[in-house]
Amino acid sequence: MSNKKRKEKISTPGRILTDIMLLIVLVFDGLLIYSRMVPLKYLAVVLLLSLLLVLLIRSLAKKHHFGSAFFLSLLTGAVLCYGIVALGQLTGTLSAITGVQTQVTNVCVYVLTEDDAQSLEDLEGESFGILASQDRSATDEAIAQMNEEFDSEIITVEYSGLTALVNSLYTQENRVILLNSAYLDVLKEIDGYEDITDRIREVATLRIVETVRVSSRVGSASDSAFVVYISGIDSRNGLVANSRSDVNILAVVNTDTNQVLLVSTPRDYYVELSISGGEKDKLTHAGIYGVDVSMDTLSMLYDVDVNYYFRVSFDGFEEIVDALGGVSVYSEYAFQSSYDSSLYFTEGYNDVNGEEALLFARERYAFSSGDRQRGKNQMELIKAIIDKALSPEILMTYSSVLAAADGNFETSVSYSLIASLVSDQLRDGGDWDIITYSVDGTGSTAVPWSMSVSAYVMIPDETTVETAQELIQAVLNGEEIVQP
Repeated sequence: MSNKKRKEKISTPGRILTDIMLLIVLVFDGLLIYSRMVPLKYLAVVLLLSLLLVLLIRSLAKKHHFGSAFFLSLLTGAVLCYGIVALGQLTGTLSAITGVQTQVTNVCVYVLTEDDAQSLEDLEGESFGILASQDRSATDEAIAQMNEEFDSEIITVEYSGLTALVNSLYTQENRVILLNSAYLDVLKEIDGYEDITDRIREVATLRIVETVRVSSRVGSASDSAFVVYISGIDSRNGLVANSRSDVNILAVVNTDTNQVLLVSTPRDYYVELSISGGEKDKLTHAGIYGVDVSMDTLSMLYDVDVNYYFRVSFDGFEEIVDALGGVSVYSEYAFQSSYDSSLYFTEGYNDVNGEEALLFARERYAFSSGDRQRGKNQMELIKAIIDKALSPEILMTYSSVLAAADGNFETSVSYSLIASLVSDQLRDGGDWDIITYSVDGTGSTAVPWSMSVSAYVMIPDETTVETAQELIQAVLNGEEIVQP
């Protein structure tokens, strides 16, 4: 009889167990590599540990310690499967909300409320009132869609101003008008048109999908220094269409210095829009014509390339803050909410949920400085959200945060850039220095380009605009700046 030790063989159940674990490990490691969020040094450790885990389970099974092998596989398999689901959700959600390069304009067909028209077919042969110059790109596309549906060219009547167009409907000069739905909020600000949504009725909506023009902006950005336009959409119907932007903040990011400069511009700032041909309008109205118009307008104001945008709806904002488990936001003043008299914010830090955070960000009537203070509060809230998102608590809430983010905000920042930022943060760590600045101005009245009557506007204080320009360039150039 040979004294040579017989070679141990792995049993069939052991082989099956090892193969299952190998498959789970390969899927997990593959997703980890695909995510591009884990620094190379950590990734190498994970891959090595994964290999050793499979070899250990195989060794235990080979030595007929099947119970130990099974228990170890069950424990680690459950952890890895949880990781697979989490990574899948993370990469899937980020892929859906990043790199967005399209925007939607809802051009609606309106008649008087008492009109009996129920569909476009009921309006065939009627003259459609339209705006002569504003928003013509979306209007012309809507007309083209209707021409195709009617198989003939519709008759249009042009009006030079918003109120003139609506008046043509009120007086029945036209039975029907064609108008970007975002203009309804503009009309509500005009005396005599506050009840516009009660007096007119939408018969049809023509959805105009356009590409957000990025042209040279993305080309001028780098992975270490870039500018993001943060827009809060004045809509509670999600990110369904272009709309006025009540939050207009530029986030200037430098990953080399770990600095973020937030520059707030009041919604009523009276500036030239990029599409207004030199005429001035309220900044908030730029959002009616597209997020790219808002970006270009701020680019002109601050003489800087605005590389990306980040857009969130009001209802989505609430969900995200709630998903984070609430945030602690700093208030410069103690004040009572004008939207909810039972809600009171103290001077200093306030723990708020989603609804309270939104009311904090929207408040302006409680302050003598109005929209100026609202802009400051909005930046404080952004700081609070960043602090919470970078804290260890995010590990407990990441799933609900991702669920809240999907469909409630979108950004043109690419997945690869976000992955790179996450990887750098995991590798280098460190706190971010967030600095805020608000430009100022003087209240006045004027006739904005998007309106046909006089309205409140804020005339820019050029000194504060120049200071903002200097701060922006300093951060982009990697200079250390301090809170002004």
